[in-house]
Amino acid sequence: MYDMEKLKELRKKHKYTIYDMADKLNITPSFYSQIENKKRRLFYDTAVKISAIFNMKPDQIFYTKNY
Repeated sequence: MYDMEKLKELRKKHKYTIYDMADKLNITPSFYSQIENKKRRLFYDTAVKISAIFNMKPDQIFYTKNY
């Protein structure tokens, strides 16, 4: 399961706007916002790029254990 709340928290902690993230990822702000709001699927390559921005591994940001 993917956890987008953690992504939002990280973005705000680093004082990045949706526009900043979109610029860093070379995507539109609308597309980034849809990813964060679970309206678009998060592809692995995008998850890797996002995690690199925060100097983390994708699992540290997106993976949550549900058991």
